[in-house]
Amino acid sequence: MGEFELIDKIKSSFSVPDGLTGIGDDCAVIPQKEGMDTLVSTDMLVEDVHFLVNDISPADLGWKSAAVNISDIAAMGGQPVSTFLSIALPRSIGQEWVMRFIEGYRSISEMFGVPLLGGDTCSSPEKLCISVTVLGECAHGGAILRSGAKPGDMLCVTGTLGDSAAGLKAILEGRRRDELVERLIFAHYHPVPEVEAGLSLASTGLVSSMIDISDGVASDIRHIMEESGVGAKIHTDRIPLSDELQKACSLFGWDPLSLALEVGEDYHLLFTCPSGSELPVKHTVIGEITDTGRLEWSGSGRNYQGFRHF
Repeated sequence: MGEFELIDKIKSSFSVPDGLTGIGDDCAVIPQKEGMDTLVSTDMLVEDVHFLVNDISPADLGWKSAAVNISDIAAMGGQPVSTFLSIALPRSIGQEWVMRFIEGYRSISEMFGVPLLGGDTCSSPEKLCISVTVLGECAHGGAILRSGAKPGDMLCVTGTLGDSAAGLKAILEGRRRDELVERLIFAHYHPVPEVEAGLSLASTGLVSSMIDISDGVASDIRHIMEESGVGAKIHTDRIPLSDELQKACSLFGWDPLSLALEVGEDYHLLFTCPSGSELPVKHTVIGEITDTGRLEWSGSGRNYQGFRHF
């Protein structure tokens, strides 16, 4: 299958809403609505850095490639609109693998009503590389940034933390894939962006800052602190942990807090809002914003560090 045949096959897998121009021209055309801001984000996934191509299924990799980008729009309190996919393929990747990848990508795209409008394909000498750009929208001036946290704000998370990290650890350690381990691996390979939660939080007007948990709470809270010029205090005994994570940690001798705070790829939302705020989404208050400029870990002597590429 040649490059342009591949592009045609991908194009035929997606329907484009009326009024938008997608794959086939040099640029996608997305009319802007009065009073709306466009949101744009790009993430790259590289073989042996973000995934093991011989372990993850093509469909799961397609799903996750779109999911981690859609999550960025959720973190801004926005509505995802479309994506652009670029993929560098080594010769070891065949047509059947590519089409299964596209099936997974299409599945989550249809779930959130986010069409693929373009991208690029090329060869790679060795490793598979995937780059996705996502476009979203929000009311003008309504994007929730990382820079609005204020001393006294509550620090909150949606969902439970650490399942994805435990799934990755199980893969790397070669754990037997019983039902428990499979559930954790599924959490790692199949994250669901919290778009509705992000929109609901944005609609309250109460959320002062927000970020999705991609690199771990220990890393992502530091981004909020830096951009907002504040400190934070996190109570480690309040970190929400699933029953599956706690059971796996007990069986395998893993540290649940390290997994929950340092590894990431949960793609839940970490956000701040005034103390006592009534919020429309299920959440856990794990700490508060301070004026110290420091990150404090109440209940633990460790200084947790999140994931960093460099």
